[in-house]
Amino acid sequence: MPKNSKVTQREHSSEHVTESVADLLAHQEPVDYKRSVLNVTGGESWDKQKEGEEDLDAERPAWNSKLQYILAQIGYSVGLGNVWRFPYLCQKNGGGAYLVPYLVLLIIIGLPLFFLELAVGQRIRRGSIGVWNYICPRLGGIGYASCLVCFFVGLYYNVIIGWSIFYFFKSFQYPLPWSECPLVKNGSVAVVETECERSSATTYFWYREALDISNSISESGGLNWKMTLCLLVAWSLVGLAMIKGIQSSGKVMYFSSLFPYLVLVCFLVRGLLLRGAVDGIMHMFTPKLDKMLDPQVWREAATQVFFALGLGFGGVIAFSSYNKQDNNCHFDATLVSFINFFTSVLATLVVFAVLGFKANIMNEKCVVENAEKILGYLNTNVLSHDLIPPHVNFSHLTAKDYNEMYRVIMTVKEGHFKELGLDACLLEDELNKSVQGTGLAFIAFTEAMTHFPASPFWSVMFFLMLINLGLGSMIGTMSGITTPIIDTFKVRKEVFTVGCCIFAFLVGLIFVQRSGNYFVTMFDDYSATLPLTVVVILENVAVAWIYGTKKFMQELTEMLGFRPYQFYYYTWKYVSPICMAVLMTASIIQLGVSPPGYSAWIREEAAEKFLFYPTWAMAILISLIILASLPLPLVFILRQFHLVSDGSNALSVTYKKGRMMKDISNLEDNDETRFILSKVPSETPSPMPTHRSYLGPGSNSPMEMSSAPNGRYGSGYLLASTPESEL
Repeated sequence: MPKNSKVTQREHSSEHVTESVADLLAHQEPVDYKRSVLNVTGGESWDKQKEGEEDLDAERPAWNSKLQYILAQIGYSVGLGNVWRFPYLCQKNGGGAYLVPYLVLLIIIGLPLFFLELAVGQRIRRGSIGVWNYICPRLGGIGYASCLVCFFVGLYYNVIIGWSIFYFFKSFQYPLPWSECPLVKNGSVAVVETECERSSATTYFWYREALDISNSISESGGLNWKMTLCLLVAWSLVGLAMIKGIQSSGKVMYFSSLFPYLVLVCFLVRGLLLRGAVDGIMHMFTPKLDKMLDPQVWREAATQVFFALGLGFGGVIAFSSYNKQDNNCHFDATLVSFINFFTSVLATLVVFAVLGFKANIMNEKCVVENAEKILGYLNTNVLSHDLIPPHVNFSHLTAKDYNEMYRVIMTVKEGHFKELGLDACLLEDELNKSVQGTGLAFIAFTEAMTHFPASPFWSVMFFLMLINLGLGSMIGTMSGITTPIIDTFKVRKEVFTVGCCIFAFLVGLIFVQRSGNYFVTMFDDYSATLPLTVVVILENVAVAWIYGTKKFMQELTEMLGFRPYQFYYYTWKYVSPICMAVLMTASIIQLGVSPPGYSAWIREEAAEKFLFYPTWAMAILISLIILASLPLPLVFILRQFHLVSDGSNALSVTYKKGRMMKDISNLEDNDETRFILSKVPSETPSPMPTHRSYLGPGSNSPMEMSSAPNGRYGSGYLLASTPESEL
């Protein structure tokens, strides 16, 4: 360095010298950037720096391959909702016409927000807490709220995996245990169980044998030990898959993500060969165009898009944070979004092919039962033989012949027809019976499988598929908790994962009481919907309006090597926030209009009955919503009034494998200035290598990017994200 430089003068003089960063950089000697040390501590040797880089490598693992990462994102986003929620919504909201609003909302809400989460995770390489602390410290509560919602959802979601495990092991017997009603001894005579006779074999097995359910949420009934063991197995599987982070969960994804597709294809081929499958599929995709004008259809489509992609949970951010910075996350977002959509369509085909077969079976059963009633009326002269068309043969009665006979009797006996108690037995009525959730998986689908040849094999395959679908989603959900906590608080991965699973199992015992199914319904309906909607709106606002859409687009250009479409600029800034605000308003209105309640199984009536939540249950329900949303205002207040450090203005930069990485530490506002103007020459940072970044059309200077503030210190962010090719 020249002898007359201000830095040299300062070393030999006690006089106070004021100089700018530009002065410092102007007098710097040429520096070997690959061997330079840029960190807060300074003065380390090159060998120590290399050790630091190795430590950083160990702290932030990476996916073994791009395929493993894509399968992890698919496994997380494709879950149980694709199999038992989407088909129900499709049937309820206009059949094939429902696909139009769903696809439109997927493109204008789902894809942009999914891309946004992938981009911020990959850019900052932290979990949800670290990401939102960096982008906007006052909205740092977003990350904590995401963790809480993940915890609530994981609690009950793993219970559903436990139910699937129970049915899986029960499937290894012939005939299947839910194919017939059990017999009970009444003295010396064996009679059919009354509750089963008044409902059905599969319904009885679900409510009595599996859940042993109580009549209301107020009747605890104690623990169901069978389901408690299954829940323990479910949490053990999740813990084993997560214990080594993505090193273990990534390998699990090869099976848990691909196996469900194998099963769905097998079921589709088998279903299409069943009698009546085409009836179900035609019913499914016959569009009811008038439904497209119903705002409720669009609201439910938006909600399904929102949850299908796992937005707001933090799992998407966690998975993408293990990517290389030059990974094309735009391609990943598009690929995963549309794979998710086509998986939902595939599952819908499978479900309605099987339900079409079941509807034909049930319709034939209805025809036989009502034909026997008509024969009884003919034998007792209640009905005249003249009412029966001559070509009708009761030995081989078809649904068409029965419907013709039914219409004749209804016309002639118009005044006394209701007293006969005859059913219309229309196939359309059977197909219109909407079933979703556990009712579809554990009642309707299981009943259909009892009529399959080799039914135990298909039952084993079906419930193994549900276990894998649930496990893939649970790994993503748990990553939304473990990744940000481990990144932020530097706890040991194995210890925290095991402790988290044990704690979740103990809290989850509330769901394996005899009244546990009612708590599952409560958590499913209220613990996530509203808090997550608020979280995603704030994510969108934080990036698009506080951080800045233009700046974010510029940095994506730097990271990806190409400029994303302007479509994303307008959706992030205007379309998505407005649509999400409308969805949140509609959800609040829906909560206010629909009385909080649940469907209870009444043993004495052998039927479901809608009950309102008692006062204490309402208190739990409201507490869930408040607790999940509480970090948002709490963190904002604490950081707004400087009650806690936001950590956003702490910066250390290191060269790592040809590029510079940023790490967050706790520096005060003036620390960075003291760092740059240090009296120790070895602590003076090397200048950023000169390069030109493509800033898109309309940019005047390549230096605009480095001069734009980013968070609290824009230059640090740029250094942290310089692509390898530019060094």
